[in-house]
Amino acid sequence: METETPHSGPSSRRLGAAVLGLLHGHVELFGIELQEQKTRSLGLLLLAGLALVFTLLLLGALSVLVLILLWDSYRLAGIIGLCVFHGLAALFCGLRLKSLISDETSPFSATLEELAKDRERLLP
Repeated sequence: METETPHSGPSSRRLGAAVLGLLHGHVELFGIELQEQKTRSLGLLLLAGLALVFTLLLLGALSVLVLILLWDSYRLAGIIGLCVFHGLAALFCGLRLKSLISDETSPFSATLEELAKDRERLLP
């Protein structure tokens, strides 16, 4: 038979309330961080798209200008030079993008830090 002391009921309730309070705080923090990450990602995507459009327009215009300037005397060299330049620029951007993606920190680092602190406080 289990014997319950008069204090076991309220203390287990307090423990349960404390755990629920911690869980509620973490879920709320997670939700806030998720919303911030969503807003940040959408803004970054929009700016990246606009930058891509305007960069392509600029590269197209500059390429045409170079070809017009070199058309009479260095037609083939101008075309080859532009192709090499565009290829190297694409390679550089691809490698830079790969390094940025691999170096990204966790978007929910504050939640993970709070969970680690709680684990340290609760475990001896």
